[in-house]
Amino acid sequence: MAKAVQSLRPEMMQAAYILVMGIAGTGKSVIASRLVNSLRGTFVEADAYHSPENVERMRQGIGLTDNDRWPWLTAVAEAAIGAEGRPVIIACSALKRSYRDVLRAKIGAFPILFLTGAPELIGERLADRQNHFASASLLESQLQTLEPPAEDEDVVYLDIRMSPDEIVVFALAQLDGRTSTGG
Repeated sequence: MAKAVQSLRPEMMQAAYILVMGIAGTGKSVIASRLVNSLRGTFVEADAYHSPENVERMRQGIGLTDNDRWPWLTAVAEAAIGAEGRPVIIACSALKRSYRDVLRAKIGAFPILFLTGAPELIGERLADRQNHFASASLLESQLQTLEPPAEDEDVVYLDIRMSPDEIVVFALAQLDGRTSTGG
């Protein structure tokens, strides 16, 4: 089951941004969109900000390098800053701490909802995907790159064995009172 590593710190009480992160196939987009509906926030889908070159690399099963990701992360942060309405829920792999640090440097502190699960389950999900550039061939690269968030990053671990509804209910309980709404 999901567990909160810690309670989110008091400065997170009015988070304008929430990061839903995890490797490909963990359900970031599904969970983020449901949170947007529940919180009446705005959705930023990081996949929409990949360059055509990055998308093509991933279609070919080639993992992205840090240099491939820096401009993408900047574009994601700019989209979040420019989004109307708060909170902004960002669905983004943000696999390394340095990637999350780039986002924090641009948009400020945010709580992290980290979707995690067994590689076998994630592999099954990726194999079942239709019409998405991130396929099962990227799983190993994603796992090798992943640096799970540390406790000092205001993280809530969410087990993807739970249903999306259960994940959202648990996440909302952890975020209760920690988000700001309105534009």
